Amino acid sequence: MDVRSSASNAPTGRATAGQRSVDRLNPADLAALGNLEFVARSVVEGFLIGLHRSPHRGFSVEFAENRSYVPGDDLRHMDWRMYARSDRYYIKQYEEETNLRAYLAVDTSQSMDWTSAPGRLLSKLEYARLLAASLAYLLLRQGDAVGLLAFDDRIRTRVQPRGTRRHLGTLLGSLAGLHGAGTTDAGGAIREVALRMRRRGLVVLISDLLVEPDETLRALHFLRHRGHEVLVFHLMDPGERDLPQAGDAVFFDPEDEAEIRTDSAGLRPEYRRAVAEAVHSWRSECRRMGADYHLFTTDTPLGSVLGEYLEKRSRLG
Repeated sequence: MDVRSSASNAPTGRATAGQRSVDRLNPADLAALGNLEFVARSVVEGFLIGLHRSPHRGFSVEFAENRSYVPGDDLRHMDWRMYARSDRYYIKQYEEETNLRAYLAVDTSQSMDWTSAPGRLLSKLEYARLLAASLAYLLLRQGDAVGLLAFDDRIRTRVQPRGTRRHLGTLLGSLAGLHGAGTTDAGGAIREVALRMRRRGLVVLISDLLVEPDETLRALHFLRHRGHEVLVFHLMDPGERDLPQAGDAVFFDPEDEAEIRTDSAGLRPEYRRAVAEAVHSWRSECRRMGADYHLFTTDTPLGSVLGEYLEKRSRLG
């Protein structure tokens, strides 16, 4: 089976003629541009395609921000605390109920904190951080609510979904603090997300899927059974896609620290076959339950991944 990454395909979303190229940069070069907020904003603003209308302003749901008072505004929505501090009139603005509630479930196990080429390739966790930041920015830009759940063998970070602009800082601060540790229990994390989502939404799983497949798939089935949409981003380092052509190699499991020394040339055909079978199994099982599955390597420009998200989002209305 051909297991070429989706990175080799054009993104599902169609780029506009004036699309900026920042979302096509090598992720390692992109990471060097600045902090998470700058990178996420640069990537998304260079890939603003197919976005539905901005949220209408109402007065019914969640506080969003203040704006200056203009004659005719309803005085019931005056922010008197701001007036007391600034001696100026401000009106509270609110966002109506968001179109979608989403959770970003990010794997932070030790295996994610690895790269085959330090300095040239981001670790899987560094790539996941950039991807999650860009998705969070895009979700909020679309008027959706987004939360975060980071996990290894336990839940490390929880951020409840919200849809205000100020929420981005909370999400990015949590993402910046993630580090790789422990083994992986994706199934437990996914089930917790399912129990926390009180109404139908979208769950984006970002992981290298070096997990116990049956337990993880049962948890994903549980999500689908409860009516949630599921998008799986399977991350791999290019060095995990294939073995060196010749020479001795040391295979190291960062989660249990086991090592195996062997001749990589003799193992290449069997290794390729094992990778192909694993990818085929994940793709088939996700398709069977109605979940979306995409494989990407950590040298994939983020614009390609956002294209797959936008395709999924467009089908949700």
